[in-house]
Order: sequence, then C-alpha cells, then structure tokens
Amino acid sequence: MHLVLMSDPRVAAIPVHECGEPLVDVRDHGFRVDPRKQDPQGAFTHVREGVLARLAHARSLLPAGIDVLFVEGYRPLSLQRRYFTEYRDQLAADHHGWTPEQLHEATSRYVSPPDIAPHSAGAAVDVTLVDQDGHELDLGTRVNASPEESDRACFTHAPNLSDQARHHRAVLLNAMESAGLTNYGTEWWHYSAGDRYDALMRQEPHARYGPIELP
Repeated sequence: MHLVLMSDPRVAAIPVHECGEPLVDVRDHGFRVDPRKQDPQGAFTHVREGVLARLAHARSLLPAGIDVLFVEGYRPLSLQRRYFTEYRDQLAADHHGWTPEQLHEATSRYVSPPDIAPHSAGAAVDVTLVDQDGHELDLGTRVNASPEESDRACFTHAPNLSDQARHHRAVLLNAMESAGLTNYGTEWWHYSAGDRYDALMRQEPHARYGPIELP
C-alpha cells in the first residue's frame, strides 16, 4: 500500500482558505483526556470546532463499552518545529550517509514538517481506545511510537500485529473515517480534517484550516 507522506510536495501545494473557526477545548465537551502530552497552557486539549464535531460523531459510532481517549490536539508551531528538528537530528546521527532530502522524508513519516503540520492548524487529533473503566486497549504499539522503536508496527496497516490489535485499529479507523476524519498511514493514532493533508486525500481544492495561535 502506497503511503502519501506529509513531505510530499502535493501536500504543501494545497492552498489554505482559512475559515476562521476558533479552537475549542475538548475538556468542555465530556471527552476522556490523557495527561501525557499536557502543557502549562492546556493547548493540547484544543481543536477546531469542526474537528470536535467529527470526533464527537466518531465517539458515538464506537461499540458499547469502548470510548475514545484523547491524547493530543493543537500543538503550537514552536513546539512542532522542536519535535521535527529533534527527530531529524536523531535520524541524522543514526544514518550518517543520508542526504538532506532523505532525512526530510524519513522525518516526515513520524513528525509533520512545521509549515504544513495539521496539529498546528488545530486540525489533528491523536487518540486511542479505552474500555469503560478507562483502561487502554491493545492497538499494537503505544501512542507516538516511532517507526524505529516499533519496527514499523506504528503504521496503521502494519502486518506485524496481533489479531486483537488489528481488530481494535479497525474499530477506531472505521469510526473515525465514518465521521469524516483522515488517518495518517504511518501513525495509527493520528487523524485530521480540514488541513492540507486531508484536502489532498479527499481531492478537495483547498484546506479550511491553516496554522493558528491559541488566544
């Protein structure tokens, strides 16, 4: 299966017609929120209004006894730059012979280039599934596992998964896609709507959400 990476020039070529939707806090709408990515300003729990609506719809489509656990939404551009640079530098240290182009593409499997990052537009969510008691279900890897760490089991349709993990991923994927969210194929936990990547995948002429600052 061919994966379109965030580094693909076709993603950056999608124009943004900013719609002006505000960022809203998912904590005000009854979502279970995991604290692992929390920040002092609480930026991580924010998403665009339209993304929240889709996430709420996806949640309603899950089987009884299963719920969404929200891990991260909005990510300030400065933090996105830091994540991208740190991971690129790590790869450069491990692969001395790689060209800048190879490094950029490999980094983009796991961290979006800052200029087109869905998280910095408030358009993306990182989520997993929990049971009714709040215990995380087995989806094969931890949220935010890198391709190196997981032997690429972080890829949504990775072959090296247990039947249980594959089933749980299918449950999540079906609910999120049915609600109008697009998965990034190298990260089973990452979904977005209204950003450049989503627009490309849906063959839409422009994105609705561009980089935004938290008020």
